[in-house]
Amino acid sequence: MVNKNPDFEAYERVAEPHKRERASVWRTAIGLQDVDGLKVSDYLKETAVKHIEGEITIDDVREQLKSYYVSKTTHDNGDAEKEEADRVAANITKLLSEQSFSFTALEFLNIHRHLFEGIFKHAGETRSYDISKKEWVLQGDTVVYGRAEDIMMALEYDIKQEKDFSYRGLTTDEIIEHIVDFVTLLWQNHPFREGNTRTTAVFVIKYLRSIGFKVNNDLFADNSWYFRNALVRANYRNPSKGIEPDPSFLVKFFRNLMLGEQNELKNRYMLIGYTNVDKSPTSTPTSTPTSTPTSNKSVLESLSDTVKRLVLVIGQEERSVREMMEAAGLKDRKNFLEYSLAPAITEGLIRMKYPDSPRHPRQKYLVKSLPRISRQVRVEVMETPRMPWRLRLWPVKRRFFRGVRGDRTVRRGVLQS
Repeated sequence: MVNKNPDFEAYERVAEPHKRERASVWRTAIGLQDVDGLKVSDYLKETAVKHIEGEITIDDVREQLKSYYVSKTTHDNGDAEKEEADRVAANITKLLSEQSFSFTALEFLNIHRHLFEGIFKHAGETRSYDISKKEWVLQGDTVVYGRAEDIMMALEYDIKQEKDFSYRGLTTDEIIEHIVDFVTLLWQNHPFREGNTRTTAVFVIKYLRSIGFKVNNDLFADNSWYFRNALVRANYRNPSKGIEPDPSFLVKFFRNLMLGEQNELKNRYMLIGYTNVDKSPTSTPTSTPTSTPTSNKSVLESLSDTVKRLVLVIGQEERSVREMMEAAGLKDRKNFLEYSLAPAITEGLIRMKYPDSPRHPRQKYLVKSLPRISRQVRVEVMETPRMPWRLRLWPVKRRFFRGVRGDRTVRRGVLQS
């Protein structure tokens, strides 16, 4: 008798390599159905085991599923959803088991067609109307998705920009952040009526593999709903409520996916209005305060030395996060964002160059009321015995959006020990 609740994880722990690989792909394919609240049937699980054991091929699985639902004499209320989950899971397994891949907009459409052919009449076709979707994580609000008439142009543009991008010389953190930005924009297009997240997940997995990144597929098996909610939060903006796009949740997901980290992935943390004093921010601050301090002196008295130094580092320049960290001689990005940049923005000392687009690829930070604040901060910092500063011209490699690089001499604050 076939086990109706097979332990796919057990295969991954003890089975032969080819069985282990098949079990991992099946776990991912089944887990991805959670993004739409779907659950596969026991029949699918039984058939998947036969495939893992090598008794049948993946094409046999797909044919057997098709025949199973056509010939089924009694139908339950959830049959349509189970058929979708079963057949899409089998199709995902087939695609993820193949090495072939083309990084094009057409491939994105083809993946949707391969996943949903025979299930959706519109499989592989872009939507012809604008959409909105009420999201639990947004307390019923919706992300603003791409316009229907611009879908193909936007999709082709995003993929071309990524294709032209160079990862050469990037740190691991920068690679992750760039991939997160790309996936966020890709998903926001939402080119199809249904099945966008599952299509995006398959496309991204195959893309990352194709350029040499090792991807832990099991993360999608256990956290596919988190993946979708993180995409929602990375794209959601509501200035009237003080909410800006927050990619930090997606960054955690991809750090686990690509680096094997163990960041906690909890959906409740992403819920609008959720507060947790123990949760530390891991992303660049994404909002600019609507009010500024009434007194520079009172503000300066309450600021830490790190914030004061940050203002001095920026000076009259426009600087990216990386440039500020280099100038300050800092390496811990998380601490820099939490204890330097975020407080400086909160106190109204620093502003974004593109406040309406926090994740802008050329985002820079500037000092507000530069002449007064910068001069006061410089005096206070230079009077601090344990942390004297000086400014000098320093040639650095400066990275521009989409991998274009060039030498530029910039004014850089350098710590003197």
